[in-house]
Amino acid sequence: MKVMVLGGDGYLGWPTAMHLASRGYDVTVLDNYLRRRTCIETCSEPLLDTPNLHDRAKIFNEISGHKINVEIVDCSNFHEFSNAFQKHMPDAVIHYAEQPSAPYSMINFASADLTFKNNLGATFNVIWAVKEFNPNCHIVKLGTMGEYGTPDIDIEEGWLDVEHNGRKQKFLYPRQAGSLYHTTKVLDTDLLWFYVRTYGIRVTDLMQGPVYGLHTAESSLDQRLLPYFNYDDIFGTVVNRFLIQAIAGEPLTVYGKGGQTRGYLNINDTLQCVELAINNPAESGDLRIFNQFTEQFTVNELAAKISNVGKQLGLNVKIKTVENPRKELEEHYYNAKHSGLLELGLEPNYLTDELITSMFNVLLPYRDKIDISKILPRVKWS
Repeated sequence: MKVMVLGGDGYLGWPTAMHLASRGYDVTVLDNYLRRRTCIETCSEPLLDTPNLHDRAKIFNEISGHKINVEIVDCSNFHEFSNAFQKHMPDAVIHYAEQPSAPYSMINFASADLTFKNNLGATFNVIWAVKEFNPNCHIVKLGTMGEYGTPDIDIEEGWLDVEHNGRKQKFLYPRQAGSLYHTTKVLDTDLLWFYVRTYGIRVTDLMQGPVYGLHTAESSLDQRLLPYFNYDDIFGTVVNRFLIQAIAGEPLTVYGKGGQTRGYLNINDTLQCVELAINNPAESGDLRIFNQFTEQFTVNELAAKISNVGKQLGLNVKIKTVENPRKELEEHYYNAKHSGLLELGLEPNYLTDELITSMFNVLLPYRDKIDISKILPRVKWS
């Protein structure tokens, strides 16, 4: 199977490319280094030095014998993207090529404009390239659980059966995003659904929760193959951020009351989910939606888990409440269904003390490279 990974330089894109190449897929990655540029522009550089895509692909090939094709392409530019698409003519496209940060999207007009145009433009171009050049190609799109918001009813897996005035119909589950970034993901889903039902393309939309972790089977081969790892307030997810704060001797910063509940998953489970999706493609004319996470935690629960393990390792870990820079409910009902991927064969890696210890052990050698000025919230919603 020929697979094209868009956003192949990113925290998830690069591990996905290695994972699939190691399993015999013909893998091509596309990226234009947008994530790297925005990190530099916001003083949010990652913890680890990460070689460019060409160098990483060369290192991976030398160590593993597996090849990854690299194309430096702006996926929001249809001319560039369609040329690369026709050159490689993939059977499946894994679409990570979006500005991935809620805080970044809320900085100012320029960051909001970039987020809006890049994210919607890339998705629109993927749809049209598939429609025009290879309608059988399966689009696997990384959405986000953040599309749903925090409704006071159970979150179904993408769809909701509605009965109104004695009549019934199934609709996309109502979305109420909490940032511009998450709103672009909602618009992605609406775009995909329009083109699925109008032209019969095949799409799997993965509503992914926040991801944590660093090591995968492939990145363990060489430190230079580790993913782009952010720990800052703009691009770093909460578990990764808490781990670095603990190592640096800084309090784990809980926003507001800390009751914010989300579904989380290990980076290795992201790789499993994506492979399951491409090996079990959606039917033509089907927008298939999976909620992609393995466990639900409040921010307080995550802080407590990481604090307890850090203390066992001899770290002086404290927890501190700070003013919430975001506009969100800090205590709420949250019950999201997530059976679809488990039924396809997902074998979850849970956030155990042993797993947290292993992440600490990977990151501790980089203690001297941590810049604590990047961790506290620098962006406010209002």
